[in-house]
Amino acid sequence: MGIIDRIKRRLPILGAPPAPAPARKVTLAPTRMEEEEEKEEASPRGGKPVKDYIDEVVKGNPVVLFMKGSPQAPQCGFSAGASAILTGYGKPYATVNVLADPEVRDAVKDYSNWPTIPQVFVGGEFVGGADILKQLHESGELKELIAKAQPAA
Repeated sequence: MGIIDRIKRRLPILGAPPAPAPARKVTLAPTRMEEEEEKEEASPRGGKPVKDYIDEVVKGNPVVLFMKGSPQAPQCGFSAGASAILTGYGKPYATVNVLADPEVRDAVKDYSNWPTIPQVFVGGEFVGGADILKQLHESGELKELIAKAQPAA
């Protein structure tokens, strides 16, 4: 290969396609979003036994929603719907993000004997999931339940 060919390989402006860059491993700094995803959200129960924590939350609040995410950032459509219904009543309600603690996510299903999330408790009693909550809301029964709701403890 002559000098002209070598120059053409190095300088694409002379008509030859650029030579492929040698492969090299590049390590990028994690983005802010990746850093936040890596930081696991600490469980709000701390070191408390999971059943005791659930019992305390359910009995200590008039209305509780165990959901995926939070009312401001729900992580599933059913949780978003349940949260929207409860928010519509204008009364405060407690929420527990079950994604923050897999033990709570599993244990609340045993606690209520209900297989899915979200789950709603009113006055310390299990009401149901998203579909039942919607039916109670549409029939007007939920308004009555929430109006009478007191902490069970």
